[in-house]
Amino acid sequence: MNTTLSIKNVEKISKALGDPYRLKIMEAVKKQDWMPCCEILGMIDLAQSTVSHHIKQLVDADLLVSEKDGRNMRYTVNKEVVTEYVNFLNPFKD
Repeated sequence: MNTTLSIKNVEKISKALGDPYRLKIMEAVKKQDWMPCCEILGMIDLAQSTVSHHIKQLVDADLLVSEKDGRNMRYTVNKEVVTEYVNFLNPFKD
């Protein structure tokens, strides 16, 4: 799936990455192929509802892909969207 990010997508991704807890979630999930929701909850000292909100923001920005695993959810980094985001930002470094 080769898509180009719109300005609206870039804005949504930037906002999603603008929170230290979300960055921590992204960093942890990238270390695994798929990370169960319970592991994310265990690594962040926040209420379950707050962690769910952070995960939802990352999923809504297409930074994380969710998959149902029995009764639980698990997540992986959407590497394609992250690559497109980085490619969008690359011209700004020159």
